This record gives sequence, C-alpha cells and structure tokens, in this order.
Amino acid sequence: MFEVNENYTRVSEFVIVGFPGLHPSFYQLVAWFFFFVYVITVVGNLLLVVLFALEHSLQKPMYIIMLSLALSDIGFATVALPKVIARWWWDDGRISFHTCLFQEQMIHYFGTLNSLIMLTMAMDRYLAICHPLRYPMLMTNQIMSGLTVFSWMSATVSPAIGTIDFTRKVAFCGPNRILHAYCDALSLTKLSCSDTAAIQGSSIGLAYFVLLVPFSFIVFSYINIIVTVMRMANVQGRLKTFSTCATQGCIILIYYIPRFIVYATPYIPNLIMTPDLRIGLTIFYSLFPPVANPFIYSFRTKEIRAVLGRWRQGWRNSQTEPSIPKTVAVITK
Repeated sequence: MFEVNENYTRVSEFVIVGFPGLHPSFYQLVAWFFFFVYVITVVGNLLLVVLFALEHSLQKPMYIIMLSLALSDIGFATVALPKVIARWWWDDGRISFHTCLFQEQMIHYFGTLNSLIMLTMAMDRYLAICHPLRYPMLMTNQIMSGLTVFSWMSATVSPAIGTIDFTRKVAFCGPNRILHAYCDALSLTKLSCSDTAAIQGSSIGLAYFVLLVPFSFIVFSYINIIVTVMRMANVQGRLKTFSTCATQGCIILIYYIPRFIVYATPYIPNLIMTPDLRIGLTIFYSLFPPVANPFIYSFRTKEIRAVLGRWRQGWRNSQTEPSIPKTVAVITK
C-alpha cells in the first residue's frame, strides 16, 4: 500500500511512548481507562447501527448522518485505541514501520471524515430549521445517502496526498520513539533525519484546509439557525431548539478548537506546549466526541428514545408472560 524506499530508511519499527511523564505505577489504571472508553464507544455507536438497521421509522436523512457518524467513530476508535491500551497494559509500545504508516493514514482519514460529517449535519439542521417548508424536497434519503457516500470517498484524498508525499520525502535514520499515543504525521516528522520544513508546512496547510472549510460553513449555519430561532414566536419551541443546538455546538467546539490550538502552537511565539499537554489535548478532542456522540446526537432524540422504550417494554413483557403448562398444551392440541 505504501511505496517506501527501504534503502532510504533504517527504521523497521517505532515505539509509542504515550505520556512521557506518566509514572509506571499508573500504567494499568490508564490502560483500563482507555479500555472502558473503547468499549463504551463501540457498544454505544454499534447500538445506533442496529437501531437504524431494524427500525424503518429511523431511516430518514437525519439518522443517515447519525449512522455515518457512528460508523466513523467505531472505525477511529478501533484504529487508535487497541495500540494505546497495549502500550500501558503490557508496556508494549512497539509498532512496525508500515503498520505505523497505515495507522497514521487511517487516523487522518477518520479525522477528515468526521469533519465532513459534521459539515453535512450542519447543512441538514440549517435546511430543517431555516427552510422547513422546502426541507422535504431539498433533503431526501437519496440526497443524504449521496452526500454520505461522497464524504466517505472524498475523505481519502487528504490523507492519501499527505501519506504519498510523506513516504517519498521523509527519511528515518535512527530515532524511533514517538511522543504520542498513536502514529500521526507531526510526531513522525519530528523523528526524520531529512529536511522536513516543506512537508511540515504542507501537512499543516492541508490540516487547516480540512478543518477550516467545514468549520466556516458550520459557523455560518449555526449563526443563521440562531437568528431563525430568535424569530420564533413559540417560546417552548425556541428553548427546545436552542437546547439541541447548544449541545451539538459544544461537541463541535470540542472537536475543532483544541485541534486549532495544537496545530497553531508551533507558529505562535512564546507559546510552549509540553508533550504531555499536547497528547492530553489530542486524546481529549479525538476520543471524547465518539463517546459522547451516541448520547448527544441520538439517545436524546425523541424518536430513538421511543424505539428504545418499545424494545424495553417488549423485553419486559416477554419476561412476565406466564408460561403455558405442558399438560395444558397437550390437551389443547
């Protein structure tokens, strides 16, 4: 998958350090924490996938976005967390050269994909709230499915360009300890023995393009949503819409703002970020949204709560129904 000149690098594997300031006595605690984060992320988002597959009433544009986000979150957690857990559970941070490059590509792929999904979600909410009469015509299941497929396909462009450029221009001659919880372009570039100024600039520029373009439209959408909501005569409807948008807005800010801080730190004079703080911020904006998304975007939705309520009531009824004695069953036959 990666065309790497083996004579151009003398590194066969990398070592993921994680938090360099973490005392070994906390390794097991941190490993268990990330294990539970992984389980909650996968179970919560997988439940949404099952709900969408079994309930035809949920097969609407808004829930197609939620399904896409759930699958993306499962993918990101599965790519990033198992090695993080192994790093502190078994004190094993070793990862092969090509596996590290694959993880780096997938990390950036799912990061780009999530940004595009949030852009699509903001577009859907903008049309639903600001143009409610035209919404059924502008946003059908077919259109939303097309936008979803486009997001999943176009998300490959940015990491593919970065990875091809990276593997052709960056050489590794010895240092292989990655000061991060997983492989990413910035951490790998710091280990290179070649001139990385150009590739660092292109990587940062590509990252900002992927983040700023969707974020700009998201901000535009939510400004228009706020203006529209303020004009609502129904106070109860206004408060309900504000509550939903405020919760979603918090997740969006958590996803974007720390990213901007991490990427901008090297270019801001007198702003120094320790490796532990940088890794902590990265883990926070990478792992908190996938854990919270099922509860923020989905389980607070009235229709999904109604479906879960029916499922729970059906399960209770099956447990309380009296069983027919075998003798009675035979007589009735």
